[in-house]
Order: sequence, then structure tokens, then C-alpha cells
Amino acid sequence: MQFGRYYEEFEVGAVYKHWPGKTVTEYDDHLFCLITMNHHPLHLDAHYAAENTDFGENVVVGNYVYSLLLGMSVPDVSGKAIANLEVESLRHVAPTFHGDTIYGETTVLDKTESRSKDDRGVVSVETIGYKQDGTVVCVFRRKVMVPKRSHGATRGGEQPGRPEPKPRG
Repeated sequence: MQFGRYYEEFEVGAVYKHWPGKTVTEYDDHLFCLITMNHHPLHLDAHYAAENTDFGENVVVGNYVYSLLLGMSVPDVSGKAIANLEVESLRHVAPTFHGDTIYGETTVLDKTESRSKDDRGVVSVETIGYKQDGTVVCVFRRKVMVPKRSHGATRGGEQPGRPEPKPRG
């Protein structure tokens, strides 16, 4: 199974549809909020959300949705990355609620060979996340430094750092 891509494998205009989707539970949302110390009642207090917001229910914290989509894209985009260089833009387009299922896809926008090291390049991508009904909820653009095949070959190939099992007995 492929995990990430080498620079040569990216084509401008290619679209990677990340699979599977993820149904967002109340637990996921609340745990993320508590871990990141975002205690806004919009995300944690159902009574507050019902009585004091336009949505009438808790809204999933946007950074969880972004983080989920970023994670979904790793096997297709940045699994071989040397570095995540930049998030150029991040837009939360529509709310996500507990019970929504998020799907994502990434489009390759551009690629540029490194001017300082010939074994890598920078790939620019845009990822969109959408709910089960197709409503787009999040869009972000980022730049990732990825190795060329020559870089991977000198550092252990497809599974660098993987140890071999010791003989039993």
C-alpha cells in the first residue's frame, strides 16, 4: 500500500479522493476541545448552543475539522514529506455538527523543484472537506516539501527505518 508520493508522482491537476470518511462524534469534538483548551460553549454546552446560537446545536470546532482533513490527506499527499512548509489559507465554509460524516479530496495545484537541493521539491495542494450531503465545510491550501525518488532510495526506500525481526529461538 502506498503511503505518500515522491515528487515525480505528483501531477498538476491530479485529484486524490481520500478514503474512508469519518463520522464526527460528540466525543471526538469534546475531546479535541478539551485537549486544545478551547472551552467555548458553542462546542461544549448543548443548552447554550440550543438557546443562544443560530444553529440551535453544538458546532464542531473548526480546527478539529481541519486537523481531520489534514490527517486524511497524509496517505495520498504528505506521507513521504520532508516538511510541511506552509498553510497558505484556511477557510471554514459551513458548520459541521455531531453525527456529520466528513470526506476529503485534494487537488495538486503546482509543483516546483528545489533550487538548493536536487533530491526534493515543493508541491502546492488544495484540500476540500465536505459532509455526507456534499456541503463543503472546509478548504485549505498548503505547501509540502517532498522527496524525489533519489532521496528515498538513499534513505531506506518505501519503509525507511523499519527494523527486521530478530530470529526466534
